[in-house]
Amino acid sequence: MTEEVFVVSAAMIPFGKHRTSSYVGLAVAPLVDALRGAGIEKSDVDAVYVGHSFGGMMTGQRICKEIGLGTVPTVNVDNACSSGATAIHEAWTAISQGLVDVAVVVGVEKLTQFGGGTLPLSPEDREVKQGIVMPAVYAMRATRYLHETEATVEDLALVSVKARKHGALNPFAQFRSEVTVDEVLGARTISDPLTLMMCCPTGDGAAVVVLASERARNRLNAPKGMRVAASILHSGEVKEGYRDMTMPEISQHSARDAYEMAGVGPKDLDMIELHDAFSIAELVYYEAFGLAERGHAVDLLRDGKTAFGGDVVVNPSGGLLSKGHPVGASGVAQVAEAFWQLTDNAGARQVDDARWAMTHVTGGGTAGLDHGACTIHIFEGV
Repeated sequence: MTEEVFVVSAAMIPFGKHRTSSYVGLAVAPLVDALRGAGIEKSDVDAVYVGHSFGGMMTGQRICKEIGLGTVPTVNVDNACSSGATAIHEAWTAISQGLVDVAVVVGVEKLTQFGGGTLPLSPEDREVKQGIVMPAVYAMRATRYLHETEATVEDLALVSVKARKHGALNPFAQFRSEVTVDEVLGARTISDPLTLMMCCPTGDGAAVVVLASERARNRLNAPKGMRVAASILHSGEVKEGYRDMTMPEISQHSARDAYEMAGVGPKDLDMIELHDAFSIAELVYYEAFGLAERGHAVDLLRDGKTAFGGDVVVNPSGGLLSKGHPVGASGVAQVAEAFWQLTDNAGARQVDDARWAMTHVTGGGTAGLDHGACTIHIFEGV
């Protein structure tokens, strides 16, 4: 890898239930906004990568043709919840290897097409056949974590309280109202001990980022943006039998490799956008990322060290719990948030003096794997 890669623009639409919109309808507006934000023309784009899981064939081509963007390679990427972030990794790879100079990445998903409930999973998966869908997996993870540590169900609620407080400041968030611990605990149970407010909502959305080489950034006079210091994509280790549910090894190993590539450590980070699909996930990821010792994630949470004004602000956007989780769009939206934070354009939710940011998203689960994929990026403001 020889070329430096920069994110020079970002755009998205508010996440929510856009029942009357198509995949194309969701993505076109942020695509146009991102190109304008980068100050580039369609003719400057060398490649397009589109992350989605349920959009069907040629989703990217259907989106791009609406603005007359054709001829360039358009690649559709399905990696479950990690689809959008994987698309960014593919764009970064192409630019860093000198294959293209400017790449546009679109993340888009319309989950209201399923009418609610858990997302459809492969009927070939033996665990899915037994009812082990995602809420059940994370409920088991939460139960084990509460058993092994001093964490309480109130701590699980506190994660959601923090997420909603951050999301209340984000005009793109699906939920923009603060909640209390009692309200979280009093919500209906989804999978004990997880209540409704401890689970991310389903919804629709789209986000777009533009990546460019340093050469292209100078030639096109594009904004400075942020430098991609690390881009890591792993798939889960195949392992049958016992697995420690309180330590997601794929995220632990991906973070380790990202730190090494970027030349930084967890204490250098100013903000993190992580995959908090369920409240327990945030606690175990604190430990997987090296922010806290095993069993002590709640200390960071209770002391406010991961909220605004803390040591490292986790999910300033509100995270998946508040901002929402339209699967293919989530990873790109995380990078958009990092872009706005590191360019001092995050408005009321701006993290003070933000220079280093990390984004993290895992994708899918299937019997024998911790997760199907994990994508982690580290960015430096420039």
